[in-house]
This record gives sequence, structure tokens and C-alpha cells, in this order.
Amino acid sequence: MNLVAFAVVPIVVLGLWLYTAQLSTSFPSLQGKRILLLIAHPDDEAMFFAPTLLALTRPERGNHVKILCLSSGDADGLGETRKKELIKSALQLGIGSEDDILVVEDKNFPDSMTVTWHPRLISNLLMPMFAPKMASISAKKAPESTIDAIITFDSHGVSFHPNHKALYDGAHAFLKALMHKHSGWECPIKLYTLRTTSILRKYLSLLDSPATIVRALFTRKELGNYPTPLLYISTPAGYRKAQRAMTTAHKSQMRWFRWGWISVSRYMIINDLRKEKTV
Repeated sequence: MNLVAFAVVPIVVLGLWLYTAQLSTSFPSLQGKRILLLIAHPDDEAMFFAPTLLALTRPERGNHVKILCLSSGDADGLGETRKKELIKSALQLGIGSEDDILVVEDKNFPDSMTVTWHPRLISNLLMPMFAPKMASISAKKAPESTIDAIITFDSHGVSFHPNHKALYDGAHAFLKALMHKHSGWECPIKLYTLRTTSILRKYLSLLDSPATIVRALFTRKELGNYPTPLLYISTPAGYRKAQRAMTTAHKSQMRWFRWGWISVSRYMIINDLRKEKTV
């Protein structure tokens, strides 16, 4: 009897996995958009956003996805190594070119568990990068940007890291500054944030997919060009890509606790994002 159970359980888990991954494809997604993934450290893209990257970079979706990382993760003196690791990982996860991966070196954004980056400084960095014409655009004209959407952490930062949480506040500050004197117009950039879960759910891996799907089904929905919520559940092959992005690219970071993360964290398989009200 035990042998039968051992044989059946993997089949059931695989069936659940394939079913939920297929079901997630029925949710609307961003298509034909210029998208910025805003992260705090090299490896955030693999540990937290891999399902999103793998989904949005599919050629049939027609998106152009870029990554902006606001630190090199130099807390241990490995900044140069980690920048190279980010490029290798991002290319594995679907980013089309090294030119679409940028790491900022700025003393205002240190890799630190005790420093909260100032939202205004993040806004000041993003404005010339992604809305360079705004200084010369009249309030009577629509605001312009070089991207259509930003994806980043929510206000809890998934791991409650202050650098993660600062990105949420900084993105809001940027969009508020973008719309300054343009209140009668629609904001040209939509903000999507990765939902933080409880500690229990965070480490349920695939087993959190039913609860995530049910919540998404009962969340207020918006369709159109910028739908919400967004739900991405990777297939087993996608999960292996995310793991390899950590084990073969981010080698300097593979300490014992990260082996645990890539084995049991839901964020390696499941991403659910919501569109923020920004202005």
C-alpha cells in the first residue's frame, strides 16, 4: 500500500502542477508593452520575479522587457561579480539583450538591511531615464514616457527588506512627479506590484497555487490593455529555468538558505501581481 502511495503522489502533484500552470494562461496578460522590472539587488529577478519574466518575455506576447537594478548588491564586496551574474541570469530568464539590463551604482542606494532609500531620490533617478521629455512638455499636453508599465515589489517587499519596500514608494513618487501639472491626463505608465503573502504560504511552493488562483478569481478584475490581476504560474520546465538562473548564474549567492528558497518558495513558481492606483 505504501508503495502505491509513493507512486501515486508524484503523479498527482505533477497533474496539479500542469493543470494550474495551464489554468493561469487563461488570465489576461500584458501584451505589446514596454515593461520595466524594477529590482533592488542582483538575484531579485530570479528569486522573486522569474515566473513573470518567463511569461512576459514570450515572443508571442510582443513585449519589450527591461530590468533596472538600483544596487549592485555590494554589501559583501561582490558588486562587480553580482552585476555579471545578473546579466547571465536575466538572459536565461528571457531578457533579449544585455542592453536591456542596467545596474545603478549610486551611494544613495546602498545594499543594506538598515537603510531605506528615499522615494524622491528614486523618482529623480527614474524621471530622466523613462520620461526625459517631461521638463519641456506643457501642462496642456499629455505626459510622455518611454515605458508603458513598471513591475516591482509591493509595500511589504515580499521579504520585508527595506530596499525592496523603498522601490514601491519610489515608483509611486515617480508616477506622482510624472503627473505633476498633468492631472487632467491619464498616466502613461501603469504600476504593477508583486503580492506579499504570509510566511506559511511563502514556503508552500506549488501547493499555494490553488489558494492563489481562488483569490485571483474573486479579486476585482479589470480587462483591456492593462488588466489586473496578473497571474503567472510556471511549468516544471519554467521552474527549472528559474532554479538554474540561481545555481548557474548567481553562484556567489548560493548559500544554504538560498538552496532552501529555490526548493520551496512559491515565488519560484507563482507570481500574482496587481495594478496599483497611482494618482
